[in-house]
Amino acid sequence: MNMRWMMAGVGATSLLALAGCGSTPATKTGASSGGTVVVAEQPQSPPNWFFPVINAPDFFALNLQIEFLMYRPLIYLNKQNVVDYSKSLATHIQVNSSGTRYVITLGQKYKWSNGQPVTAQDVVFTVNLMKAASQPNSPWVFGGLGSGGMPTDWQSVTAEGSHTVVIQLTHPANPQWFIHNGLTQIFPVSQSVWDRYPNNMTQELKFIQSVGNKPTSHYYNVVDGPFRFLKWQPNNYWELVPNPHFGGHKASISHLVFQYEGSSSSEFAALRNGSVSVGYLPASMIKYRSQLPNDKLSSSYLFAMNYIVPNLSPKAPGGIGAALSQLYVRQALEMGIDQNGIINTLYHGYGVPTDGPIPSKPATPFYDPALNTPIYPFNPARGKALLEAHGWRMVNGVMTKGAMKLSMTLLYASGSLTEADTVQLIKNDWAQEGVQVHLQEMPFDQLFAELSQSDPTKWQMGYWGTGLEYQYNYYPTGGSMFAPTGAYNQSGYVSSTANALVQQTYLPGTPQQVQSRLDAYQMYIAKQLPVLWMPWLPSGYSRVIGLNVHANNVHGTVSTYNPVTNYLYANYWTVAK
Repeated sequence: MNMRWMMAGVGATSLLALAGCGSTPATKTGASSGGTVVVAEQPQSPPNWFFPVINAPDFFALNLQIEFLMYRPLIYLNKQNVVDYSKSLATHIQVNSSGTRYVITLGQKYKWSNGQPVTAQDVVFTVNLMKAASQPNSPWVFGGLGSGGMPTDWQSVTAEGSHTVVIQLTHPANPQWFIHNGLTQIFPVSQSVWDRYPNNMTQELKFIQSVGNKPTSHYYNVVDGPFRFLKWQPNNYWELVPNPHFGGHKASISHLVFQYEGSSSSEFAALRNGSVSVGYLPASMIKYRSQLPNDKLSSSYLFAMNYIVPNLSPKAPGGIGAALSQLYVRQALEMGIDQNGIINTLYHGYGVPTDGPIPSKPATPFYDPALNTPIYPFNPARGKALLEAHGWRMVNGVMTKGAMKLSMTLLYASGSLTEADTVQLIKNDWAQEGVQVHLQEMPFDQLFAELSQSDPTKWQMGYWGTGLEYQYNYYPTGGSMFAPTGAYNQSGYVSSTANALVQQTYLPGTPQQVQSRLDAYQMYIAKQLPVLWMPWLPSGYSRVIGLNVHANNVHGTVSTYNPVTNYLYANYWTVAK
């Protein structure tokens, strides 16, 4: 397989340095050790899971970023989506010709902060936790379920000595898919610290759940990442300090603080007064950028996609799932989303329309350029006619068919004025088609947990505004999102054709065969609308749509932000004094 073709160019555009430490002007151009960096969180989305095998409801950016700062990944991807073995726990992977056997050699550069080596047994223990949390009756669900074939494709994971891990798959696979989507999920933990219930994985998972949101627990004292946890004040701040035993580039800053933000306006005030140094400027506040004269602003696009989630389950409230499960209804709804209007009116021209599961930005060879032409362009009149052609009739302003009305509640994330304006615009446009929408806001973390098929009786449609990143899906085949068992198949979409196309993308082949399969998958998903496509907008580490902001007196000697993985490289940040 042509590895350069598989990985070149992904995420190579729109990079930025996010380092910052206050909005006061720098008095010196030099940098020295010490200093505190305060990072603003996405509004109302505090970190709430610190164990590096993250459960599905809490599998969002901030938790993953803190995971990366405290624990070293088995496989480290750089900003071009290329494996960098110098920064990975693994130093070499040997793959057999069929792509079924992976022999992974661990280096000795990284050690646990208690001085013990990171071993093959630690890796096997962690993978066994991932597999156990991916089973139907698990106490909680692993956030990477479905990605990289987890758990069904992982036949066995064994240790051969202390520095060799052997993974056997059940059938031939595209090695780049498995390395990118399977092995990147593994952030090993120390088995000697965490294996509290040997031979009882259910009890072990319950124990992990009990300390998942207790970062000051002594179990988190042993890490192998550049930082360790120090202290917190819930709904206020979470503070990390450098791990002096880190085997890679050691941090020069003294404190890294993640600060809770109740709203975008409070975060903007903190940027302006200097109490926050790394943050964001939401689209609704771009016009006030001149009020941040001592900060640097930039735009970037994460490797992700943005959409509205319809509940396709027959258990959806009011029976709305029966209507939403009809493709023509979803087509009509997509025709009622004015993507260009949203971009130009609410996001000041920032953003690109999308029609499928792979974005056109950042530049990636995975994207099918055939999707540059909209499949369902904005046309409410056409959407209304499509509904009428299938027997729906307008009754008191609402499309009605028998006892069913196209009336539903759209949940959206609170804390963003622009997001509120976005859903209001969509509500107004859908009304032209006879679709009645009631808007209801809730905090981001609650909303993300709510939009699940684990209990489809609670919601009808949802939108959190910042999309879903291709974390654990860096080779963007969509298994965790659109396969029936995927952890992030939030809409409950089931299609044997889609599943077969997803499965095809996992197979080995020539570069042309692999790309052809990926194109077939994304075109089918684009047309079938398992979710409703929304414009992809600039954002960054914070996941807030808008511009990134960082103070000008702190610098990153190496790129401090990765748009592919959305990880922060805070151990490369330095403070100018």
